[in-house]
Amino acid sequence: MNLTCLLVMLLYFSSTICNANIDQQSKLIASVIRTFGRPATVISTVCWPKHRIVELFSYLSEENVIQTSMVHIDEVNEIPRTNTQEHYTVFLVDLTCVNSIEFINMGNVQNYFRSPYRWIIIDKNNLASDIIPQALTNVNILIDGEVLLVRNTNQLYLVYKINLISNWTIEPFNIRDDKNSLQISNQFVDSVALRRMNLKGNEIKICYVLTDDDSINHLTDKVKDYVDTITKVNFPTTNHLLDFLNAQRKYYFANTWGYRVNGTWNGMTGYLVRREVDIGGSPMFFTSERIPFVDYIASPTPTLSKFVFQQPKLSYENNLFLLSFRTSVWYSIIALIFLVFLVLLIVTIWEWKCMEYNKTETDFSIGVLRANIADIVVLMFGAACQQGSPVELKGVLGRVVMLILFLTLMFLYTSYSANIVSLLQSSSTQIKTLEDLLNSRIKLGVHDTVFNKYYFTTATEPIRKAIYEKKIAPPGAVPRFMSMEEGIKKMEKGLFAFHMEIGVGYKFVGKYFKEGEKCGLREIQYLQVMDPYLAVQKDTPYKEMFKIGLKRIQEHGLQNRENRFLYEKRPKCSGRESNFVSVSMVDCYPALLVLSYGTIFALVILAFESLWFYRHNIRNKIRCLLHEHKVRYH
Repeated sequence: MNLTCLLVMLLYFSSTICNANIDQQSKLIASVIRTFGRPATVISTVCWPKHRIVELFSYLSEENVIQTSMVHIDEVNEIPRTNTQEHYTVFLVDLTCVNSIEFINMGNVQNYFRSPYRWIIIDKNNLASDIIPQALTNVNILIDGEVLLVRNTNQLYLVYKINLISNWTIEPFNIRDDKNSLQISNQFVDSVALRRMNLKGNEIKICYVLTDDDSINHLTDKVKDYVDTITKVNFPTTNHLLDFLNAQRKYYFANTWGYRVNGTWNGMTGYLVRREVDIGGSPMFFTSERIPFVDYIASPTPTLSKFVFQQPKLSYENNLFLLSFRTSVWYSIIALIFLVFLVLLIVTIWEWKCMEYNKTETDFSIGVLRANIADIVVLMFGAACQQGSPVELKGVLGRVVMLILFLTLMFLYTSYSANIVSLLQSSSTQIKTLEDLLNSRIKLGVHDTVFNKYYFTTATEPIRKAIYEKKIAPPGAVPRFMSMEEGIKKMEKGLFAFHMEIGVGYKFVGKYFKEGEKCGLREIQYLQVMDPYLAVQKDTPYKEMFKIGLKRIQEHGLQNRENRFLYEKRPKCSGRESNFVSVSMVDCYPALLVLSYGTIFALVILAFESLWFYRHNIRNKIRCLLHEHKVRYH
């Protein structure tokens, strides 16, 4: 009897202790999930009794757990998918369960041990001194992974590797009992990337693009800084980044940013796709083609390639002699002149009727304007051209009308001339789009770089394709890809648009352009891309660390310092007033055209008058001969 009671008491106390341990472990798991600081979707792969699972569900429901899934360990086929976002997912595994190692291996193959997934692995039967269980030996738990090993309530560890060949790094996950409630230490409040910024001297591989072989000797000395500028401006930046992460570095160099050729990627993009380097040190354009293969993390250098040109004179696009007044003003002037013509005609007729000019031809009436349309038109034309007239009206009313005529046309002439002078110094603003550039008389050139040749030769959009085929590489001509210096010099002469990286090109603009010439610069973007971005391997474990490090470098001004060394902003407009504008034949072309047509018309009239004179003389001679002949015979 005593022995039976003793056995019952032992069983009771052992079950109480066991239940207490189970209860403490469930509380521990719930507390750990709470420390993650975001909602969780738990995928549990434990083989516990039902009452213990219910108890776990009860604790999880208090910790903002959205969904809990159970996986039957004896039937591990695939890891179940959830309807929530990836960064909510938490895997719970008990290594004492059968086939739990197969589940872990499956997660390793499917790359679930990376960010943003989280793992809680219970290893309570591991009594060895080695903290890492055998099940995790070949698992790729890299620096961005959150894997928590639970050996008992007092032994929790976060484990990871800096890279695939490095040793395990173990972080004790400290807990404390605060009024019968487990609390996690504040040291784990920060994100994983912030806590693991120290790479402890491990090697990071980085690739740069150099289109000129000599650039490798001048990455930091500012010699020929207009060649491979985007690489030279980011070489110090990426070195600052690796210093910030306490990492060793290994450099790779490519001659192009990388494009897809026959299904494979070349250049720097190829290195990233093949996972031969961790980060691309030369920023490249953000394109839809590259998005599935690389991750973009930051845009350190705000520079773009655009067509830059001096706005042509207004006379290249418009007739200045018609542009001086608006259409409504021209109509008003015509109406005013017609009105003055009618008044002048009426006054002239009235004056000739009232006076005695028409009765007797005297010297007094010789300089008087006659009452006919031709004489009045000639008078008004001479007044409009600021020329005098040999005839005039003698009466008071006529003189008043003549005075009004000459004053009106003088003011119109002055206003017209002033507007012409002003327009001669103005630039055209009609070239605003690529289509305007295509249809203009401006010649085009392109800076001879790898990416310019690629994008121009592969353009499919109709306007861009026409620009390349008609103005960059017309049939039978050598494509106009040229050096930066040559293109800027041609641009300075005018009527030439040069496609260049504006941050570099404006350094040459400051060197070759006069102050007044910098005011008329205009930009038109050709490439359908955003600012260049630094790229890294797809799903690299260092992605968040790189992003944080680059943001710190930008915040501290180091990136801005390098940009200001090698890139120029658009020059400010100064000295426009002192800029001398010469008048060319293009400016005077409409006036010369009118003069030419007038000369031709005058010569034609002269020829007709000469013919008429000769005809009249011939007829008179014939009449005289006939008259003499008639007189002789009579």
